[in-house]
Amino acid sequence: MEQYNRLLVFCSILFIMIIWELIIPYYKADQKKSIRWTNNFLITIINTLLMNIFFLSSASGIAQMANENGYGLLNLFSLPNWLMILLSIILLDFAIYLQHLILHKVPLFWRFHRMHHADIVFDVTTALRFHPIEIICSMMYKIVIILIIGADPLSVILFEMILNGMAMFNHGNVKLPKKLDPFLRFILVTPAMHRIHHSVLVTETNSNFGFNISLWDRICKTYRADSKKKSDQIIIGLPVFRASKYLKLQWMLLIPFISDSKIDKEMTLNP
Repeated sequence: MEQYNRLLVFCSILFIMIIWELIIPYYKADQKKSIRWTNNFLITIINTLLMNIFFLSSASGIAQMANENGYGLLNLFSLPNWLMILLSIILLDFAIYLQHLILHKVPLFWRFHRMHHADIVFDVTTALRFHPIEIICSMMYKIVIILIIGADPLSVILFEMILNGMAMFNHGNVKLPKKLDPFLRFILVTPAMHRIHHSVLVTETNSNFGFNISLWDRICKTYRADSKKKSDQIIIGLPVFRASKYLKLQWMLLIPFISDSKIDKEMTLNP
């Protein structure tokens, strides 16, 4: 039932974002969607299958086990259910912010995460584009965090739904009213805010790491309000992976294993 509900929520939000992008896009992408969308969806299917193979229990199942055995910080206290759920979601969100920061700062992890950033268009399917090894490692990280926190099982289910939905929202090629975006940013990560994170400029890529709550970037001083370019003129992607072949599934999967020397050579041949 849990998987069915999560799939229903995922598909519903994805459908809404696709329609929103078609009706009120923020900018018109030059690249055709067929290749990008096909391979971004294929990587999602691969990741889902691998998660079912490698992990016998879901994240909420781990939380249930921790809850029943009294594991984790929150289980040391007798808290009302509503407060337990709220604190669990807040702590999980901060943990995901830290994870994202680590993915950019640790070279080994960045090699896998750069597949996500290699997309040269910013739209809802970019939110689905993660390397399978990164997804597996992310789940292992999440399990450790759940055990440390002692997160409530319901909060884990809610958080994963919120995280998936917000990731699709803040990667969306959608236009928000000019007055609404700054207001939302006080609380949430908006598409305009996260678009800066996908800029080809390194200083901008290393900013705005949040997925849900924008507060973490402000507290940890990784927040960037504006790009050096106008928002609709930001160049998306990584300078070293702009060739069209990196939109194809086989090359997407090979991105972490391409040596720096090969990248330098390719950039020399194709400046």
